[in-house]
Amino acid sequence: MWKDKLKEIIYILENSNVNEIDLSFWGTRYRVVKNSGLALTASENNNSVPVVLDQSKDNAESFETSSSTDEENGEKILSPMPGTFYAAPSPEANPFVKKGDLVVEGDTLCIIEAMKIMNNIEAEQSGRIIKILVENGKSVEYNQPLFEIKPS
Repeated sequence: MWKDKLKEIIYILENSNVNEIDLSFWGTRYRVVKNSGLALTASENNNSVPVVLDQSKDNAESFETSSSTDEENGEKILSPMPGTFYAAPSPEANPFVKKGDLVVEGDTLCIIEAMKIMNNIEAEQSGRIIKILVENGKSVEYNQPLFEIKPS
């Protein structure tokens, strides 16, 4: 189970702007560093066991992003992390935003769950929601478009 969590941590690190993650679980310290050989270290009682991970790009997925973010439909709001997209704070609640809603900078647009942590995704600018591009409860990838917004 902990190996799956480490794989998830490594995946998040590889697909983010973060260069290092340092965590401790049940007395074991995990440190994952990007751009320095991508070494993973697990230490218990001050003993370190480095594990070197393969950095080959052969299996890397490529994500297409629009070359022009200012299209006739508006600008895309991209996912800052991989995880599960939630349009509302709970299954019974109304969604944070709907198509046509006006949002102000700082308004919560959705939640992305990553590693059992709920991350509020906020509007970086004011505008009108033109499209919601992801279905509630679906997985999203880093830099995947979530919404289209027409800035005001």
